[in-house]
Amino acid sequence: MSRATPSRGPQALDACGSFASLANKAAALDALDRALRQTLPLPLRDQVRFANLRGGRLLFLASTPAWATRLRLLQAQILAAARSLDIRAETIGIKVSPLPKIELEPERTRTLSPTAASHLRAAAAATTDPEWKELFGQLAALAEPGKPSH
Repeated sequence: MSRATPSRGPQALDACGSFASLANKAAALDALDRALRQTLPLPLRDQVRFANLRGGRLLFLASTPAWATRLRLLQAQILAAARSLDIRAETIGIKVSPLPKIELEPERTRTLSPTAASHLRAAAAATTDPEWKELFGQLAALAEPGKPSH
């Protein structure tokens, strides 16, 4: 029984799964990126990113052809690291692409007004989608305690 190959390019939103499943997949890929790159020597680990696992192939992005070559030389080490993480991969693929700039914003503490929390609770009560109901409830819980609602 063969599986259809997923199409490339834009997909309908309902074909992507729930927001929670997409967020979980992104978090898993990010964790795998950190774990695999941690095994690489500096400065190589700053010049490559793990992009995806597809069909037993670890896909990486490298900022230049020179960094891609250095990464290819470490293929056996990368595959061993993946196996130690219970990832079944037989090969690596590398694409040369400028790496996205990841700018970390300083963590800001924002408070949610009791009025906003009240509106979020009302939105949670009005929706029939359990995922949205939970998300609205979690956001409403961030309101400053003890402040009166308007």
